[in-house]
Amino acid sequence: MFPNMALRTVLKSTAGVFREGATGLCSALATKPWTCSSALLTAPRVTCAAGSVAVPPPVRYYARAAKQKTTGPESQLSDLPPAMLKMDYAAVPAIETTDDVVKRLLSLEFASQTEKLQLKKEQLIAKVQRDENDRTSVEVQVAVLTAKIRNYQEHLLKHHKDKANKRRMLMAVDRRKKLLKNLRLVRYDAFEKVCEQLGITYSFPPLYYRRATHRWMAKKAFCLKVYKEVQKQKAEQQRMRPKQSSASRNTETTKAAAA
Repeated sequence: MFPNMALRTVLKSTAGVFREGATGLCSALATKPWTCSSALLTAPRVTCAAGSVAVPPPVRYYARAAKQKTTGPESQLSDLPPAMLKMDYAAVPAIETTDDVVKRLLSLEFASQTEKLQLKKEQLIAKVQRDENDRTSVEVQVAVLTAKIRNYQEHLLKHHKDKANKRRMLMAVDRRKKLLKNLRLVRYDAFEKVCEQLGITYSFPPLYYRRATHRWMAKKAFCLKVYKEVQKQKAEQQRMRPKQSSASRNTETTKAAAA
């Protein structure tokens, strides 16, 4: 019981001390109001009651510069006019007599990315196809893959961590490279036309390509080391040959003189 009474007295005394300190602080703040050092912001006079502590208002930085939006490269779909009708409704004869609102709803302004990409594929196919009914030739396949590859490239510029679409893009690039290689060997004139119409820069494959494994790299380093050692031995032998020839000549002259 005695320890509890002592604890209560100590707590009462400390509470009185804190209350006296708070009242003294508030009176000091009332006599000397807080002012902001900035010339743009002025704080009002701080008044507080007994037993409370005044907190100065926070400084707000309103003059912070706005972030500038970075603009990426131009998309391949930017040349499509918004007033153009979708591919499914372009050949409908009754579309010309419809209302302007309906035409706007059926135009590319409200079309999805897939519908715009399909229209771009048709435009590229029309540039390289052999006839109107050609849908399976090598030139048509290259045009379709070109539209897909450019769409993947634009997507990866915004989402560079999308590994799945990056893998699909690399697969499409390899497929197009094989088709162009075969077309160049079979029909060179068609190959030149496809590269010119689609804006493709064809790079020739290396003459020799081998997958670099650890075993192959170690073997190559060992072969280079052996080759250098052989070259050193050949150079030393060539240096020793003039000395040997001169020594043999000296011996022949001495034998002739002795005879």
